[in-house]
Amino acid sequence: MANRVEGKVAIVTGAASGIGRGCAEMLAREGARVFLTDRDPRVVDVGAALGAPHEGLVLDVTDEAGWQRVVDDVVARAGKLDILVNSAGIGVLGDIEHATLKEFRLMYAVNVEGVFLGCRAAVGAMKQTGGGSIVNISSVAGLVADPNLAGYCASKGAVRMLTKSIAMHGARKSVNVRCNSVHPSFIDTPMVAGMAEAMGGTDGAHEKLAKAAPMGRLGRVEEVAYLVLYLASDESSFTTGAEMVVDGGLTAR
Repeated sequence: MANRVEGKVAIVTGAASGIGRGCAEMLAREGARVFLTDRDPRVVDVGAALGAPHEGLVLDVTDEAGWQRVVDDVVARAGKLDILVNSAGIGVLGDIEHATLKEFRLMYAVNVEGVFLGCRAAVGAMKQTGGGSIVNISSVAGLVADPNLAGYCASKGAVRMLTKSIAMHGARKSVNVRCNSVHPSFIDTPMVAGMAEAMGGTDGAHEKLAKAAPMGRLGRVEEVAYLVLYLASDESSFTTGAEMVVDGGLTAR
């Protein structure tokens, strides 16, 4: 099946690299017009590489005014907003004794407040043109605990429940916005490479992350992007408030 999101307009955050970039490229390949956003200015080059009508825009997801400006601009230029993928996120290692308040607040600001601001701006735009689909990238750390990820687990758990609240609100006929969360385990991305570096930067650290899943390897970005594509498309029209895992069996234990 091709062109699964033909004619739709999408915003993808965290799209300069990793899962966000993979999702943006997938949606573009399947027919959507994609606006890629990131606080990293390199997102402009990533958007340019996709070619017109796709475009990269600099956005810090913690910037309330910036969110509204981007959504308003997208609607003004493209006529609507059908899809939002909230992929921007950060993770810092630290158990409850060693994690700092500064790190906790930073993760909460990006991982939770950024999603909240994006969803609020998107829902307001989507309901004006008949509805849409929001996909929030959470993590298996929002479903099962890791002692060394106290702040990250807290932030991703918050995304899980925020998603469900938005789904309940969006199910109203006057809103018609679906909202689902995707929960990857360790995916082969720069963020996971950074975690391995923080664990010592050895082959052993990388192998430990890979073996966290019963399938014994890191996930691939496209394996997350295909699930996001499904949730963004009309194929999932009766799916909302769901938490979908891409984890190689990690949460099945």
